[in-house]
Amino acid sequence: MRVAALSVLFTSLFVAGLAQAAPLSVCTEASPEGFDVVQYNSLTTTNASADVLMNRLVEFDAGQGKVVPSLAQAWTVSDDGLTYDFTLRDGVKFHSTDYFKPTRTLNADDVLFSFQRMLYPAHAWHKTAPGGYPHAQSLQLGSLIKSIEAPDPQHVRFVLSHPDATFLATLSMGFASIYSAEYADKLLKAGTPEKLNSQPIGTGPFVFQRFQKDAVVRYRANPDYFDGKPAVDPLIFAIATDPNVRLQKLKRNECQVALSPKPLDITEATQDGSLKVASTPAFMTAFVALNSEHPPLDKPEVRQAINLAFDKSAYVKAVFDDTATAANGPYPPNTWSYAKDLPGYSLNLKKAKALLTKAGLGEGFSTTIWTRPSGSLLNPNPSLGAQMLQADLAKVGIKAEIRTIEWGELIRRAKAGEHDLLFMGWAGDNGDPDNFLTPQFSCAAVKSGTNFARLCDSRLDQLINAGRTTNDQSVRSRLYQQAQTLIQQQALWLPLAHPTAATLLSKRVEGYQVSPFGRVDFSKVSVER
Repeated sequence: MRVAALSVLFTSLFVAGLAQAAPLSVCTEASPEGFDVVQYNSLTTTNASADVLMNRLVEFDAGQGKVVPSLAQAWTVSDDGLTYDFTLRDGVKFHSTDYFKPTRTLNADDVLFSFQRMLYPAHAWHKTAPGGYPHAQSLQLGSLIKSIEAPDPQHVRFVLSHPDATFLATLSMGFASIYSAEYADKLLKAGTPEKLNSQPIGTGPFVFQRFQKDAVVRYRANPDYFDGKPAVDPLIFAIATDPNVRLQKLKRNECQVALSPKPLDITEATQDGSLKVASTPAFMTAFVALNSEHPPLDKPEVRQAINLAFDKSAYVKAVFDDTATAANGPYPPNTWSYAKDLPGYSLNLKKAKALLTKAGLGEGFSTTIWTRPSGSLLNPNPSLGAQMLQADLAKVGIKAEIRTIEWGELIRRAKAGEHDLLFMGWAGDNGDPDNFLTPQFSCAAVKSGTNFARLCDSRLDQLINAGRTTNDQSVRSRLYQQAQTLIQQQALWLPLAHPTAATLLSKRVEGYQVSPFGRVDFSKVSVER
């Protein structure tokens, strides 16, 4: 009897030890701009806020290629495509912290607040975002959503002004995260609405603890998470701008996950017995945006000449170590409306010079190239890439000065249209091809700042709008292929590459799936002790 009792006790202790949460440290490349994700459009900010702290009504499951339930457990769409009714999940709790103790669970008021603050200028919270709401504005949600109603506390109804094939997928994007209306009311009454950005509250798998800029973000596991408490606790984002530092931290077990590795780091990690690499083709495009508001970049011939002067194959080999495919337009090849026969701009210095002469710039001109200081998935070696572009442009008489600007400042100033040539990248959030076109090429996106080419073209805008208002995928594909042709003719971008999304992991990490959209999910990750 005594031996049996000891055996049961040992087994219980062993199981308890296995169940004990282990810390997870994630080496990431930059600080988030803030935690009120609706104000921003960078992937770094989405990762640190929406992906760990928040939930949406629905999520997009990249593996299944479809929208799945989240805070909404079910929904229906009217036959005319104008009315979306969502049934909310019961008993979802908001985070409880030192600075906020919720008195109720999630209800329809929280959904109404989360969208109305972005869409209604008269809303008490609307003006609390200094830079506006870039995603909501570029996607024209203010004109699309006719009304948001709450028939009862567990149901929400969106009524659209016209059918929109992208609407459901749009609700899975980070900016569509659901906030606590109760917390917002508390902050507004206290005269401290800015704390929504520095002391966030959500329903997500992790709870915010503290943030030290350019150093660390700390989270703890949410014990009340509706999908089960995460197996890692705490979660730490260790900010290391140098990818070499991220790799070394991973090797020393100071991090167990390293985001945005350099291509050479991926090769090195595969040869290390303590590490592993998770990867997938990315739904992303790296590009140089050409600011059409800044002369002489306002002339299509000049933008075309820049495309013709750049040796893209040499760039992909040097910067991505041939781990990416050269881009020919805005869409990655894994997009269902990808125009595979779109003629590209092959390297042709003679033709580039002829176009500059046609534009009255035979002697060349001066411009600037903006880039970030630290590497990322979409720009593994910013300095080398900028130098290669600078050298190639010099061959046709274009004198380009390189300006290296800190990431947050770069985004802020680029959204204001201060750049000339801008190294940038775009990751589609929801699997729909419109997620490249509307945010990057629509007229509304010029105003919101996410259209870095800064061109409002009525023909292109009509194609984009028409593509959203039909559910016929063949019609949408035809319209989007026409849009890709226009974008290339106008040479609004210098398309660079479509990378492979890769994450370096300790072999002790299990359950992590790489997202083709660059999103992160640590809710089902575990770490072997």
